[in-house]
Amino acid sequence: MMERLSPNHDARSPGAVIDMLVLHYTGMETGDVALKRLLDPDSGVSAHYFVDEAGAVTRLVPEERRAWHAGVAHWRGAADINARSIGIELVNPGHEFGYRPFTEAQTAAVIDLAGMLVARYAIPARNVVGHSDVAPRRKADPGEFFDWRRLAAAGVGLWPEEADDCQMAPEAIDAMLAHIGYETVDRFQTLKAFQRHFRPERVNGRIDFETARRLAGLVHLCEAGAPAAPPAPPFPNA
Repeated sequence: MMERLSPNHDARSPGAVIDMLVLHYTGMETGDVALKRLLDPDSGVSAHYFVDEAGAVTRLVPEERRAWHAGVAHWRGAADINARSIGIELVNPGHEFGYRPFTEAQTAAVIDLAGMLVARYAIPARNVVGHSDVAPRRKADPGEFFDWRRLAAAGVGLWPEEADDCQMAPEAIDAMLAHIGYETVDRFQTLKAFQRHFRPERVNGRIDFETARRLAGLVHLCEAGAPAAPPAPPFPNA
């Protein structure tokens, strides 16, 4: 693992416990441009880790520090997501500059890195999220090409089975989204965020049977208390 420390970080809030992992894409023309921005003191943005398309991992911010990656965000009633999370940036031009599938090497590296972090901090599976999950009105990353199902199969995050029951009423949809952890200020954008993560073949922000069944399935997983990964022994952060 390489290290190129960004100046864009500060102390975590007193008493903050790391219990979230947030995945992003860089959303810039090239990886070099994105890395330069994350290292620029004038940009005001950073992440803890940066994973390029060849699968190389670079540490940008020590885990004990608060990286500036999530911005205005919300999850399960919490607003200061940066204070309680680890952020990983994946090189990808994103929807604005030619969104494309993540490479095999990159996906494998993210699975290894995320698995290590989830084990180290005993991060609950339901708190492994994308930037769009915590900021659905502003963000679309890492987007529908990220393989969340494969990540969950490796023991990181959740992937729901479709539930037999299906509630289609807007109020029921809002209640399920809120139960999972989403904000529900804008149902259309929040449903798109849910679909990007859990129904990537149909990202349109509309209620349909399969979206509702996957949503209910995820609620059942959350209610069942899907366990966090077992803690791993700490190891040096340098």
